[in-house]
Amino acid sequence: MAALIGVITLQIVSRVLFTAVGWTEEVARFLLIWITFLAATLAFHRGRHIAVTFVVDALPGLPRRLARIAALLVALGFLLALILIGWDYMQVQSFQKSASLRLSMTWVYAVIPLSAAIMAWYALVDIAGLALGDAHASAADDEERP
Repeated sequence: MAALIGVITLQIVSRVLFTAVGWTEEVARFLLIWITFLAATLAFHRGRHIAVTFVVDALPGLPRRLARIAALLVALGFLLALILIGWDYMQVQSFQKSASLRLSMTWVYAVIPLSAAIMAWYALVDIAGLALGDAHASAADDEERP
């Protein structure tokens, strides 16, 4: 985030005071892509993604845990697919270079399988915790409850 703020500040200052620095827009775009995916990973880890949980929350102990495990298994399936699709997309775009920096687009798209793999790991950890009966395995879900 600090790098993004620095690059955007450089872009603004250079446009106002002298000729705009051409690569700043491209770097800002790439940094925003990385920040978005990494923030999604952090949100997944903390249980902050949008979810409708009133049915699951109304369930007693074991059925609630089973419902959370089922939801995590669905998420894990999606994340595993995203790892594979992201990896394939990264490989397909590897020949392409960015306009200003001539950076391989592999580096830009690498965040897709990387963030999906991290989220899949978090899902596996949560599934294992819930399966072992750890009440705090999904502590992020319970964080905001009174």
